[in-house]
Amino acid sequence: MQIFFIKTVVISTVFIFISQFSLAQSGSVEGIVLESGKSSPLEYSTISIYTQKDSVLVNGTISDLNGVFLFENLKAGTYYLKTHFIGHLPSIISNVLVDKGSKTNVGSIVLSFNQKVLDEIEITGEKVTTINKIDRQVYQADKFEAAKGGTATDVIKNMPSVNVNGLGEITIRGSSSFVVLINGKPIQASPQTILNQLPANAIENIEVITAPSAKYDPEGKAGIINIITRHGATDGLFLQFNTKIGLPSIEDYDNPENAQRYGGDFTLNYHKDKWDVSAGASYIRNDIAGRREGDVYTILGDTKHQFPSDGERSFDEINYSGRFTLGYTPNKNNSLNFGFFAGKRSKDRLADIVYDNKATSISNPTNPPIYQIQYYNHNLRIRRSDFILGSVDYKHTYESKAELSTSLLYEYTLLGGPTVNQNVSSTVYQDEFNTNDNPLYGIRFVLDYKSKPLPIGIIETGYQFRNLDHTGDFVYDRLNNETGNRELVTDFSSSVNLKRSIHSVYGQLSGKKDKVSYGLGLRIEAMDRALELQDKAGSPPEILNYNFVKPFPSANIQYEMNDEFRIKAAYSKRVQRTTTFKMNPFPEREHSETLEQGDKNLLPEFVDVVELGIVKDFGKNSIFATAYFRNSKNLIDRVNTIYNDSILNRIYSNVGTGKSLGLEVGTELQPIDWWKIYAGLNIYNYDVEGQFVFDPVFGGGEVIPVNTSSTVYTINANTTFDLSSTLTLQWSINYLSSRNTAQGKDSRYLSPNLSIKKSWLDTRLSATLQWLNMDMGLMDTNEQRITTWRENQFFTTTNYVYEVDVIMLNLSYTINRAGKKANFIKSEFGAQEF
Repeated sequence: MQIFFIKTVVISTVFIFISQFSLAQSGSVEGIVLESGKSSPLEYSTISIYTQKDSVLVNGTISDLNGVFLFENLKAGTYYLKTHFIGHLPSIISNVLVDKGSKTNVGSIVLSFNQKVLDEIEITGEKVTTINKIDRQVYQADKFEAAKGGTATDVIKNMPSVNVNGLGEITIRGSSSFVVLINGKPIQASPQTILNQLPANAIENIEVITAPSAKYDPEGKAGIINIITRHGATDGLFLQFNTKIGLPSIEDYDNPENAQRYGGDFTLNYHKDKWDVSAGASYIRNDIAGRREGDVYTILGDTKHQFPSDGERSFDEINYSGRFTLGYTPNKNNSLNFGFFAGKRSKDRLADIVYDNKATSISNPTNPPIYQIQYYNHNLRIRRSDFILGSVDYKHTYESKAELSTSLLYEYTLLGGPTVNQNVSSTVYQDEFNTNDNPLYGIRFVLDYKSKPLPIGIIETGYQFRNLDHTGDFVYDRLNNETGNRELVTDFSSSVNLKRSIHSVYGQLSGKKDKVSYGLGLRIEAMDRALELQDKAGSPPEILNYNFVKPFPSANIQYEMNDEFRIKAAYSKRVQRTTTFKMNPFPEREHSETLEQGDKNLLPEFVDVVELGIVKDFGKNSIFATAYFRNSKNLIDRVNTIYNDSILNRIYSNVGTGKSLGLEVGTELQPIDWWKIYAGLNIYNYDVEGQFVFDPVFGGGEVIPVNTSSTVYTINANTTFDLSSTLTLQWSINYLSSRNTAQGKDSRYLSPNLSIKKSWLDTRLSATLQWLNMDMGLMDTNEQRITTWRENQFFTTTNYVYEVDVIMLNLSYTINRAGKKANFIKSEFGAQEF
C-alpha cells in the first residue's frame, strides 16, 4: 500500500502539472460573475457575447458553481459581453479584444441587486420543481408540501427514481445502496439514518445523480443524492424557525402507548464582510403506531411446524442534533471553513406478539397435533448512536481561475443498543438479552485540483484517503430458569473488528464545444479490508483479508438539438462496499422467530450503469425520459435458512448477478396559472440469477440456485392548486408495485397525502396542515406484506400495518429570505453502520 500511495501522489502531481501548463489552441474569453456587497460567485448567470461592430450574437453560456464562464473558438475581433441574473441589474463590458490563440480574461463582473425586480419576483415569480442538467436531476424541496416539518426522507420520496416502502427502506431504481452528499461533500452514510436526521425545512434542493462522474467516490451502486441546504443571508442575518405537532392518532392499533409526534428546528446564517457563521439545531419525535400479522412454517423430516402470529409492531424515534460552521474568506483567492456536528439518535422497535405454535405430521395430517402451544413474545430492539464530527476545508483560487482545495474530516461514533426477547406462557420460560457497543473511528482526507478553462475544457484531478476502524463487542445472555442466573451464550457472543483503508486518484475532463457538452473521467482505487473475529468461547481470533486495485471510469455527453430539446448519455462504474453489520457471522436475535447474521466472506458489489435520456422544455412545461441498464456482480441480498423448528435465520449473502433494465419519466405541467402538475414514473425489469449456500443446522450444506424476474413500477406525483396568492392546496401520491426478491415477493405499497398551506406577513409566516397516509378504511394505505419461501423447506409471510390518517400542523417563520448556502457537515462513517 505504501508503494501504491507514492504512485497515486505522483500521478496526482503529474495531472496537476499537465493541467497548469496546457496551451490554448484558439482565441477565448473568460471571467467570473460576482454578487455585489460581498463578492460571492453568482452561479447560473447568463452571459452573452456579441460582435462589437454590428451587435450580432455569437454565443451564450451560463456561469458554473464558482461563477466562472468561458467562451472558446472565437474568431479574432472585438466583442462585448452582456451578463444577466434574475433580480440583478445587467452588466455590459465593451471592447473585448480577441486575437488568434489569445486568452482574454475580463476579470470580475459584479452584478448589483435590482430591488424593483426582486419585489416583482416576490409577487409573481414561480420556481420550477425540476431542473434537468447533463449529469443530474435537481428538485426544489419546498415544492413538496407534504414534506414540511418532516425530514429529508419526506422530500426525496417524491423523486421519480426514489421510493420508500412500508418498512421505511429507501431505494433508488430498486436499490437501497446509494450515497448521501451534503452540499457536494462526499460521505459514507446510511440513507435511512442521515435522511431521517436532516430537517426538510433546512433543504433548498435535492440533486439525484444516477451515473456520477469519476471525481465522485464510486460508492453506491444506485448513485448519489446530493442535498443542498437552505440559503441564508446575502449580507446580514438569515433566521428561520420551524415547529410541528401531531394530532392524536385516529387509529391506535390497540397499542398501549399513544404515538407522539412533535419537533422543531432552526437555521441561522450570519454573513458580514469576511466572516460567515452558520448554526442549526433540530429535535424530532416521530413515533409510529402499528401492528404485524404473520404466518410461518418449517418442514423438518415428516413434521410441519407452524407458528402464526399477531400483535403490536410500533416505533419510538427521537433525533436531535446541533450543527455549526464557521467560514473565513480573507480575500477573493482564499477561503477556510470549520465544521462541527454532534447529536444523538435512537429508534426503539417494540414487537409484542402472540404466537400459536403447533406441529403436525405431514404423512398423517388428520392425526392430532404432535404439540400445540400459545405464548406471548415481548421483543424490544433499541438502536442508539451518539456521534461527534469535525471538518476543516480550505480552497485557493488562482488568478487564472484554477482552484486547489483540500478537506479533512474526523468522526467518532458510538453505536449499539440492546435487544430484549422474552417468551411467556404461564410463566417466563425464555428470557434473552443481547447488547453491543461499537465505537467507530473514521477519517477522510481529500486533495483536489481544478484547472483554469482550457481549449479542451476543464481538467480536474485529485487524491482521496479514507480509513475506517470499527470495533464491536457483542454479548448475548439467557436466563437460567433453574438457577435464576443469567448465563453467557457463547454461540451468539463475539468480538468483531473491521479495518478498511482506501487510496484513490482521479482525473476528469469536462467541457463544451458548440452544442455538445461532455465529460470523461477515470478513478483508480486501492482498498485493503481486514476483518478480525473472535467468539467468547476462548477460540483464537480469525483474520480475513480482502483487497483490490480497480479502475472506475465514467463518461457523459449531451447534445442540444435546440434551446428546448436535449439528448444525453452516460456511463459509470460503481462499487457497493460491505458493512460490519452484514459481515458479522455471529447471529443476533432479531425477534422470537428470527435470527439475523452476516457473511464473513461477503464481497463488495461491482456495478456498471448505462443511461440514455432526452429532455424537452415547452413554455412552462417540461418532460424528461431516461432509459437505463444496471448490471450488479456479487449481488448482496438477504436470504432465509432454517435455524430450528421455530426459528428462521436471515443471512446476508452474495447471491449472483442482478440486472435492471428500466425507463424513468418525469414531467412538470402548468395547464393554467393556478394549477400545476408534477409526476414521475419509474418502470424496470429486475432479474436475479446465481446461487447461494443453504446450510441449515439439521443437515449439510447445499448450493441453491436463484433465478427470479419481475417488472416493478413506482409512481410519485402531486398536483398543486394556488387558491390565492397566500393559500395553496396540494395532493400527492407515492406508489410502489409488488416485486420479486431472491426468495419471495414484496407486495405493493401506497401513501397518498393532502396538504394545505396558508402564508401571512409577506410569506414570512406560514402554516401547513397535513393529512398524511390518507386511508379512511378504503385503501390499505401504509402497509406492506413481505413473503419468502423455499419449496418443501419453509414459508413465511408478514403483513406490516402502520399508522394511517395522520394529521400534522407545521408552523414556519423566516427573518430575511435572501439566500446563501449553509454548509453543514454530515456523518462520513458511523451512520452507515447505524
